[in-house]
Amino acid sequence: MVKVIRAKLHGIRVTGADLHYHGSITLDPEHCSAAGLYPMEFVDIWNKNSGARLSTYIIYGAPGSRCCVLKGAAARTCQVGDELIIAAADEVQPTELYRLKPRILTFTPKNEIDQQLYYEVFESEARAFDFRIVDTNASAPASVHNYANVDVRAIKAELKSKGMSDADIANFVEKFLAR
Repeated sequence: MVKVIRAKLHGIRVTGADLHYHGSITLDPEHCSAAGLYPMEFVDIWNKNSGARLSTYIIYGAPGSRCCVLKGAAARTCQVGDELIIAAADEVQPTELYRLKPRILTFTPKNEIDQQLYYEVFESEARAFDFRIVDTNASAPASVHNYANVDVRAIKAELKSKGMSDADIANFVEKFLAR
């Protein structure tokens, strides 16, 4: 068995901290649903700003709130505005890696979902277990990189407002943001 990523919220910002609570992280259930995270599920949390690493469980907040509130002892590990990576794991046999498609969400600075990605393990000519990151909005699998503080959703909206067609926007994103 190997421990692997099952779901991830990448770059979600802390919206609050409550030291005097039983403990946990409160998240928007809409974000959790989109990534496949469950209430009371244990997750690992990595603070991109401070380097702090911790484990706690999920509690659902108000739908649509875009909240990310650390509670109890976890509240000491962050500041409002810090970027977090929140990951759930699973244990599988290596041959099961081919069927897994862990959902990965990236976020805008206002905790809006920016990109919906998934990880894919496949057999290539080079190796039995190869890897790529796939954008769920792309027409074909391609490696995607999440550049820090780049709001892909906002870029797409701006290009659209300038009269660019959906096909041209997709080509732009593929050429400049997805390699």
